[in-house]
Amino acid sequence: MRKRSFAGALGALTLALATTTGAQTAEKRTLTLAGAKKIAAAAAAEARRSGEGGVIAVVDEGGNLMYLERLDGTFPAGANVSIGKARTAALFKKPTAAFEEVIRNGRTPMVALSDFTPLQGGVPIELDGAVIGAVGVSGAASQQRDEAVAKAGAAVIR
Repeated sequence: MRKRSFAGALGALTLALATTTGAQTAEKRTLTLAGAKKIAAAAAAEARRSGEGGVIAVVDEGGNLMYLERLDGTFPAGANVSIGKARTAALFKKPTAAFEEVIRNGRTPMVALSDFTPLQGGVPIELDGAVIGAVGVSGAASQQRDEAVAKAGAAVIR
């Protein structure tokens, strides 16, 4: 009799642990390298369509660089700037244009944040309502074109 109740208790404990463990995990969609390359290709096509250069950086949701493409003729520092824009957009989950505007309107202490690039041209990449990464562009004809090129890249993920 004692053996049976132990087996029953062990079964109940196993079921409870399995239920609890399942509740502690979640399915999560992430950006793949193939997706990052697809984003960069769409952004590069938009830049080339207008005869512009640019550096396109694609990062994952944690701001880690996944892919970088520097179009011919783009200034070398554009690589670091585009990575900074992408990281900022991913980590804050909003376009970098919002930060440029906030700072322009007087919230200058924000520039003291480390690893923060509040320049227009960084756009989050969203899938099913969640930010899965970001794309940053630097070196197009203007900051508005940086953002337009980044948006063209981000738009391919739906």
